[in-house]
Amino acid sequence: MARLGFTRRSLAHVTPATPGRVSGLTAIAGALLAGQLSVAPVQQPGVTPTVSRPAAVPLAALDPAARTADPAALDARLAGPLANPALGNPAGLVVDALTGAVLLDRRSDVPTAPASTLKTVVAAAALTTFSPRETLTTRVFYSPPATTASTAASTAAGTATSAVSGGTLWLVGGGDPTLTAATGPAGYPAFARLADLATQVRNTGITQVDHLVADQALFTGPSTGEGWRDSYVTDGNVTPVSALEVDGGRATAGATGPRTATPAMAAANAFAAALRRYGVQVSSTEIGVLPAAGAASAGQAGARQIATVHSPPIPLLVERMLTYSDNDLAESLGRLVAHARGLPASFAGAVSAVLGVLHELGVPTAGTYLADTSGLSTANRIPPATLVALLRTAVLPGHPALRTLLTGLPVAGFSGTLNDRYDSADARAGAGAVRAKTGSLRIVTSLTGQVVDVNGRLLLFGFFAPVEEAGATRDALDRVAVALASCGC
Repeated sequence: MARLGFTRRSLAHVTPATPGRVSGLTAIAGALLAGQLSVAPVQQPGVTPTVSRPAAVPLAALDPAARTADPAALDARLAGPLANPALGNPAGLVVDALTGAVLLDRRSDVPTAPASTLKTVVAAAALTTFSPRETLTTRVFYSPPATTASTAASTAAGTATSAVSGGTLWLVGGGDPTLTAATGPAGYPAFARLADLATQVRNTGITQVDHLVADQALFTGPSTGEGWRDSYVTDGNVTPVSALEVDGGRATAGATGPRTATPAMAAANAFAAALRRYGVQVSSTEIGVLPAAGAASAGQAGARQIATVHSPPIPLLVERMLTYSDNDLAESLGRLVAHARGLPASFAGAVSAVLGVLHELGVPTAGTYLADTSGLSTANRIPPATLVALLRTAVLPGHPALRTLLTGLPVAGFSGTLNDRYDSADARAGAGAVRAKTGSLRIVTSLTGQVVDVNGRLLLFGFFAPVEEAGATRDALDRVAVALASCGC
């Protein structure tokens, strides 16, 4: 079988840059991911600091001349941890990030189920497709009753001087599953809020509407994927994919447990409740599609936009998706990439779009079959070599937009899906050192990311154990990563 762009000693798909540029970026990537790189505080204009703060000392660059691990020695080092019965017969790949030298290879060209490590693919696709400042917009339109169409313009412009009643509000989803019904203090990043939409609606003078219609038409096709378990929604893993969701289909912001099976309707009801709190009465809620611009529905004038809210920028959404393994964000981002590239915003369109981005980046995809972009499908298959090659593409110069793919990786013992791991005596050395995307399904437990070894070399890895995740499986996989990080091979 072809090696998918690898030679025994190098990753051939990436054109090497000059050692100085590569070592600098590699050092920056490693330092940022290690949480060790800091910069001097930025003084705001017109603000005089009350306490003198010394500038931070820059972290020294990784030495490009540091000794590269010997493949035989590294193989011997990992042989014991990889032979743990809890891991079954895992596939794996370790490469030197700077040179691309393959240090360990166990069936890395054989397509395997990736589980949520697949989220690195949709992360790269979104970061490549959208600008760093792009956001997802949720909109509200108003169609006044035809008999009061003369007030429509002033209502839409927010200049109405008297109360307006009747007509229809349209809540139009923009693919933002972080849209929230929360009303408490905002966290970071600050998500778009229904309360802000309700405030804008009330400020137009509207006090009552006959209908509130939820429009989820941006996304098409099935809302659940091939290879998804029937219990994913009731177990709280994901909500059926919709362009209009509130709090990812959860009952309340941050809630655990079952998700709603009808996210758009749940969003309409949540928005109706927000409107009522702000003095706008809603007679009914339903699902529908906003008429085309300028068109009028039966008995109503054409709809005009009266309110908008925006998600955090795409890179922050990607970072959140990776850190917390957010399935709703992964599926939404996949569809948004498809939509932006002129493909259907569906499972099939999303898969085609993200694989197209890998091709554009020069990442080999031979043997890959995807049914979704979150990794929930047990039908997904991708070679470990493809995922590691993608990480190397993000580390090397040439694609600065992919930096968030690296910063979004969970940090062992500190953040996201690795927050509660690496706390045992034999794994504690990996805390703060291992940065990796986790994955778990009933057929696979996976981990792919990066470490800096004892020699000071940045290593990229992917390990895929064909067993269901359990405590023993996670611990065994973590010990493999710890052995890699502590290797002075």
